[in-house]
Amino acid sequence: MESESAPVRFDTKIAVLLREDLAAWQRPNVTAFLVGGLGTRVPEVIGEPYTDADDTAYLPMFRQPVLVFEAGKEMLTTAHTRALGRGLQVAVFTSDLFATGNDQDNRAAVRAVPRADLDLVGIAVYGPRNAVDKVCKGAAMHP
Repeated sequence: MESESAPVRFDTKIAVLLREDLAAWQRPNVTAFLVGGLGTRVPEVIGEPYTDADDTAYLPMFRQPVLVFEAGKEMLTTAHTRALGRGLQVAVFTSDLFATGNDQDNRAAVRAVPRADLDLVGIAVYGPRNAVDKVCKGAAMHP
């Protein structure tokens, strides 16, 4: 009989907060972009590579869950402010990025707008569990 182990409780959290009015195709796209750089800045969030029974090698993935939330535009702005105020790692995706086609244009689009005027459609946040919980307070889990 296999023993059941207690669930792992991480002291950090990865959270993505999406604006609730995004189209269905935009949600996974924005989520993927937002978490894409996390492993380069915070390498400890990446686990070991995977291998199947035939020794086929696969890329590593995050070692912990990514929680996805949704909220209105105002809540997203509030969460962004909270995250920056707590010094957390933050990624942003603005509505302007839907009109660009490459990384250089994406960065230029964000750079052109002051922080208070960013039209955020998503943010990713990483940091201590309790701090990320406070940032996402008021947001609902993505269905």
